[in-house]
Amino acid sequence: MGDVVRQLESIVGEAAVLTGSELRERVTSIWDPTPIAARALVKPANTQEVSKVLELCNAAGQSVIIFGGQTGGVEGLETRPEDICLSLERMNVIEEIDPVGRTAIVQAGCILQTLQEAVESHNLLFALDLGGRGSCQIGGNVATNAGGLEVLRYGMMREQVLGLEAVLADGTVISSMNRMLKNNTGFDLKQLFIGSEGLLGVVTRVVVRLHERMSSVCTALASAEEFDGIIRLLKHADRTLGGTLTRFELMSGAYYHYVTGPGWHRAPLERHYTWYVIVESTGADQQHDPKVFEAMLDQALEQDLIQDCVITQSRRERDDIWTVRENFEPILENEPFFLYDISLPIVDMENYVRDLQRSVASLWPDGLFMMLGHIGDCNLHIFIHPRACEESEVTMLHSQVDELVYAPLKALDGSVSAEHGIGFEKKAWLPYSRTEQEMELMRTLKRVLDPNNILMPGRIFDC
Repeated sequence: MGDVVRQLESIVGEAAVLTGSELRERVTSIWDPTPIAARALVKPANTQEVSKVLELCNAAGQSVIIFGGQTGGVEGLETRPEDICLSLERMNVIEEIDPVGRTAIVQAGCILQTLQEAVESHNLLFALDLGGRGSCQIGGNVATNAGGLEVLRYGMMREQVLGLEAVLADGTVISSMNRMLKNNTGFDLKQLFIGSEGLLGVVTRVVVRLHERMSSVCTALASAEEFDGIIRLLKHADRTLGGTLTRFELMSGAYYHYVTGPGWHRAPLERHYTWYVIVESTGADQQHDPKVFEAMLDQALEQDLIQDCVITQSRRERDDIWTVRENFEPILENEPFFLYDISLPIVDMENYVRDLQRSVASLWPDGLFMMLGHIGDCNLHIFIHPRACEESEVTMLHSQVDELVYAPLKALDGSVSAEHGIGFEKKAWLPYSRTEQEMELMRTLKRVLDPNNILMPGRIFDC
């Protein structure tokens, strides 16, 4: 296999192939500080080099692990000493922004925030936003069908992609760089790669859809004692804001109380409520929109949907509220802390959350249970910390908590992954959300497009 590394150097250049100590300086992901264990990490500069790299690896039966921004949270980037890592970090160019057609052509290694800022200069919006915006890459967003904060209004990454270019395991380049909203010429091949977690091909370039940037932004933080009030607020806001509701983000009282404690974030509202929700609308009328927004919240208070609220009056106040929602990293210093990304029908959320809280409290009376939720798109993020335990018990505890979180979803037709994917972490739980017939069809696609199983082997399912 040493010949493979030397041949990779001949394709991309010696400086673009990392081995030895240079490779060990790189960590597996932002969630896993373990140094990368692999034969080499190769950094192609364009689609043609990706094609040659995969053609070589396929002929040699060489496994390939695709690295983007390394922000995934499902153990999708675990490597073995015999793997080759393929990083798209050099392929980071925004090739074109079309303000008239409202599209952009970007290379897969482009950082999400870089694209957001570039289109903003044209008074346009790329309608995908999430906490990892400063490090996640567009190709990874496509491969995982990323969601984030504005799915309620604009949809998942799938809705932002008009066309893409991908390289199959044997090096074949599939270029379907459609720039039109309507194109009904046969199978929509881009859908094969969106959400496939790299198992079917390497996305190298993407045509994304852009939107006009809204001129008014109205943001509020509200508190509630009853979960039902939050659900009713969602319907009330969506109905009365005339299609401008963009974000609706839930925080459990335990989460809010924790992250606004001493030395942490400033608490915009008192810290004793059961639930908190950030409501945000974006529109085109800076004079009228805030009045409609305020009237909507006044009505919610009158109807006892919420108990209190604060409307931001400046960019700084808005940023302070979103910091409470997005900056939870110090919570993770509590070990072990198990994170979950699930979805289920909105009508089932209250009972599901109540039962899960009771189960956790029964098993671990001193444990922590915290929750975030996009709610409007059926997505909940759950944090569970059983507290005191021996290091040898962590694996057993993780399995036990997994069962508590995932098992009820099967009867509810819920999903064990709302937006993060499957990787290795949720592989055993995939049958809770997909039938055997669906999984066999996925395996068939994998066998056809990657018969030697070199791309991301072992993730999602076994072939």
